[in-house]
Amino acid sequence: MAEYQNIFTQVQVFGPIGHGAPLPTERDNNERIFGATLVHLFGRIGNAQIGPIYLGGLGIASVFCFLVGFQIIGWNMLASVNMDPIQFIKQLFWLSLEPPPPAYGLRLPPLNQGGWWLIAGFFITASLLLWWVRMYRRARALGMGTHVAWAFAAAIWLYLVLGFIRPLLMGSWGEAVPFGIFPHLDWTAAFSLRYGNLFYNPFHMLSIAFLYGSALLFAMHGATILAVSRFGGEREIEQITDRGTASERAALFWRWTMGFNATMESIHRWAWWFAVLCPLTGGIGILLTGTVVDNWYLWAVKHGVAPAYTTSWPTVADPATLPTTLPGAKP
Repeated sequence: MAEYQNIFTQVQVFGPIGHGAPLPTERDNNERIFGATLVHLFGRIGNAQIGPIYLGGLGIASVFCFLVGFQIIGWNMLASVNMDPIQFIKQLFWLSLEPPPPAYGLRLPPLNQGGWWLIAGFFITASLLLWWVRMYRRARALGMGTHVAWAFAAAIWLYLVLGFIRPLLMGSWGEAVPFGIFPHLDWTAAFSLRYGNLFYNPFHMLSIAFLYGSALLFAMHGATILAVSRFGGEREIEQITDRGTASERAALFWRWTMGFNATMESIHRWAWWFAVLCPLTGGIGILLTGTVVDNWYLWAVKHGVAPAYTTSWPTVADPATLPTTLPGAKP
């Protein structure tokens, strides 16, 4: 029996290019641009059609703001290696655009003391917000639900907490995250050490649980559909309207192995909620750090989450609690 494997598809069906549903006649509904074409290599791993692309006014504004912010970050990184393109490529993962020093607080610093970071952050934030509005409006214009826009909003929430909301509450732009790859990771490690190990933060625990949970759910869902793709299981519309053996086998497999039913809709709801709750809970945990809780390990000890350190050595008195006397003075 010939099996249909949609990752290693050898036979591609080429037909007329689809231009999608007609756009409603309302404001900000421009024509799609760049036309459409078929790419054979893309067809081997998915849909061969590329385009047409719709940007509209919001999309163009979002792309413009992103390019401005991206250019600012890139040129500052290049300037940090004396405009040497070879060193820029070699050190790219270690280069960064740092926020202002803590001494400036929330004031506007000079350009070379974090001013460029503020400008780049403004344009990239504007780009993300414009893109969110674009996603929301495109979904409404096509009569779709707005689930994708709200999932994207969860990621924007975490981004804003790290670079805008928490620095505002802490009173310093210096609390924000630098732009860069390894510097970003270094900031995360230093942040955890500074506040008593972020792993004891209960919202961080939830965020990691949802991260791993969503990865597991997506992997299992993808694997299940691939497992029944030989029966056409990936063609979900046909499976809904024309009953076959694929979705029945998939549902039976989940009942046998997982102990609960999963439908073609419910598995997507499970995965959506798990993925969305990952940045939502993570953002809450970051927001509470330094503003409400100064040391997560001591918080965990106080609330019975973590054990206290064992007393292997004699107790050492805190010098700050000892009485002070002047040298040579009588006690």
